[in-house]
Amino acid sequence: MEDSSKADPVALPERLQGPDKSTPAKSSKPPKASKPAKQPKPPPIKKEKAPNAPVAPVDPQSMFKEGFLKSVFNEKPSGKVVTRFPPEPNGYLHIGHSKAIAINFGFARYHDGVCYLRFDDTNPEAEEEKYFTAIENMVQWLGFTPYKITYSSDHFDKLYELAEALIQKDGAYVCSCTDTEIKDQRGGERGTAGPRYACPHRDRPTSESLTEFRAMRDGKYKPREAFLRMKQDITDGNPQMWDLAAYRILEKKHHRTGDKWRIYPTYDFTHCLCDSFEDISHSLCTTEFTLSRISYEWLCDAVKVYKPMQREYGRLNLTGTVLSKRKLLQLVTAKHVRSWDDPRLYTLIALRRRGVPPGAILAFVNELGVSTALTNIQIVRFEQSVRRHLEQTVPRLMLILDPVPVIIDNLPPDYTEDIELPFSPKDPSFGTHTVPFTQTIYIDRSDFRPVDSKDFFRLAPGKSVGLLKVPFPITATSFETAADDIITAIHATYDKPADGGAAFKKPKTYIQWVAAAPERNSPIRAEARILNPLFRSENPDSAEGGFLNDINPRSEEVFPHAMIEVGLEEVRRRAPWPEEGGEKRGEEGVREKRGQEAGEKSGKGGEEEEVAAGWETVRFQGLRVGYFCLDRDSSEVADGKVVLNRIVSLKEDAGK
Repeated sequence: MEDSSKADPVALPERLQGPDKSTPAKSSKPPKASKPAKQPKPPPIKKEKAPNAPVAPVDPQSMFKEGFLKSVFNEKPSGKVVTRFPPEPNGYLHIGHSKAIAINFGFARYHDGVCYLRFDDTNPEAEEEKYFTAIENMVQWLGFTPYKITYSSDHFDKLYELAEALIQKDGAYVCSCTDTEIKDQRGGERGTAGPRYACPHRDRPTSESLTEFRAMRDGKYKPREAFLRMKQDITDGNPQMWDLAAYRILEKKHHRTGDKWRIYPTYDFTHCLCDSFEDISHSLCTTEFTLSRISYEWLCDAVKVYKPMQREYGRLNLTGTVLSKRKLLQLVTAKHVRSWDDPRLYTLIALRRRGVPPGAILAFVNELGVSTALTNIQIVRFEQSVRRHLEQTVPRLMLILDPVPVIIDNLPPDYTEDIELPFSPKDPSFGTHTVPFTQTIYIDRSDFRPVDSKDFFRLAPGKSVGLLKVPFPITATSFETAADDIITAIHATYDKPADGGAAFKKPKTYIQWVAAAPERNSPIRAEARILNPLFRSENPDSAEGGFLNDINPRSEEVFPHAMIEVGLEEVRRRAPWPEEGGEKRGEEGVREKRGQEAGEKSGKGGEEEEVAAGWETVRFQGLRVGYFCLDRDSSEVADGKVVLNRIVSLKEDAGK
């Protein structure tokens, strides 16, 4: 067996390794403590405290039992509840969309109804297949199964027929005005620059408009040369009644209908009619569509189809970040982040990769409740909700971010003792596991000081500290340094009383540790990524020069030589933690294709690797450090090393 009493400068970069110097515990000139070169400062390690009483869970259905959504149901309580979630497939969903998903799918589920996932695919210029796939995956990941997956394009023929019928009823006309002319007809900028007046084409004969509409369809006009506009009420105070466009020309092949169409219906024409075709009972959308309700109802009445009930709730916005597709694209293309699923972003695929459980997102939405007010929430509030969820649902492991070896000189080199650890001190159902305790262990560099002080309660020369769940404490006796005074090893004694000897004094503090036991695969090597806010302020857009100037240069701190105890192996086998939403154990669970949602090739030569539960479902609390999950980059690291993402800190960071 290899002699483990030799100091192992395992976590040191090559340039820091050099001949060791043994330093006595009572050295007259102890070397000054210094940090490993170019290593990020570890987050503050909290003293382990007795577990608090569990937080009383919020009723997961409360948002449907009271307030706005209860009143919406009471307006139309009879008949089957049918809702829909109708995203445009032109980008990745973000945290704000989770509220729409929770409301539409949850409202239907609560009232024993059904919810459609309908892709509003009326703009082929912006739509891509990867967005369809990612949206469907995110809905399933949050734990919802659509009644049917439909597309607005399913109804293109029927929509066209209704457009012709509307023209024949003198309810629509073909307009050839320019954008500037249309804006002037509507009163100029914001409708306040001058009087509103009718388009000169408004009174053309219906037969002429019908001929021109068919000419639009058949290729007579180029994009923006002609529009089909609804003949509403230009005198109405609501801009949504100012003769909105119903059809426009787009010379782009559609992903489902190919080259069949050159004209495509607008949202204002499509949305209410597709709701009608699918017998939607409650059309729930955000308050930005409040003014659209009148045009929604006007069109259903004009073409004499069933009219669903539209009601509007306040959307969810997270401060301290950006959510717009345009800004996210800038971050990705300029390589400020790795990809659309970079864990520092607030797209849903990024939150999943970061390790945020789907249940935590739904609990967050439920805690906020639903009203008509815009909800602006700080990131710290979101993280508090995630932290509460993880506290009750994930196991605990010992994790060392910045390890330094401790050689216990009064133990033999081949000493091994099995230590039993609970996966949760609060919930026995999580089970237990054993880890080896050996002559050489690793502790975090921040848990040792070469010079003691009254306000420091961890390890120092001549001072004792407890090791979590190890029967007896250790006392530091000396330490070793490299040429530049970097501490490379600590020497200590195991304070086990001799047979019949006096009882040992219980230490004031216990710290986490990981043993050097290669035959037990201990420690498990890791790269730990500490994820901090991507931006420095609550409002990145207010930064001088734009939001890119507000980027936090320390938004990601990497600890390349972190170590985890062997309990991680069982945690991986038993994933997902927790088993909820679309994350299920076994073959029936979510199946993830590596790199697909981020628009990237998978690792391993571009092959697609399928797993029953993604890497991010392996979640745990690193004792005294934070909550972590495995990152998908673990699949590309050699020698069994894993990559970790910090989901949230143990407590709110003081600097936030």
